[in-house]
Amino acid sequence: MIAAGAALGVAVWLVLARARAPRVAPREVPPAAVVLDPAVACDLVAAVLEAGASVPAALEALGGAVGGRGGHEVAVAARMLRFGASWEEAFERVPGAWDPVTRALRLAWTDGVAPGPSLAATAGALRASRAASAREDAERLGVRLVLPLGLCLLPAFVLMGLVPVMIATGGDLLGFVG
Repeated sequence: MIAAGAALGVAVWLVLARARAPRVAPREVPPAAVVLDPAVACDLVAAVLEAGASVPAALEALGGAVGGRGGHEVAVAARMLRFGASWEEAFERVPGAWDPVTRALRLAWTDGVAPGPSLAATAGALRASRAASAREDAERLGVRLVLPLGLCLLPAFVLMGLVPVMIATGGDLLGFVG
């Protein structure tokens, strides 16, 4: 009987909730630019360069794939390099998020150094830096959680673990039957 009443109550609640829910058509959200991790960008550019593309072609492909303002500026910078602009001229308007990639490719463009090792080292350094930062954050979190957890768990342990044992032991010692 109680189960039937509970089921009926839930059914009425669901019907009323649907009746009151506003009917809103979903809006079309324009696709945003892809937020690309600089280490992944280095890996992607290295893969395109290993496939035989030039530095400007690799940057233009990556900029076009990423999209948004940053991707557009990288694609424009790549086209400027193709038409003879200096590295500084081409990349002066590129957002700072692209600095690791552009720093890794600069020597390849200006001095003819192979870009693969530089891109791999940059990607590795970025990942190592991120891992070290995550470890530091985790250590800081552990220190910050000591006091709140101690204040919550210690009284709970005392009340739920020690007090019943002390009552049972004390009752036996004092001759109370429990």
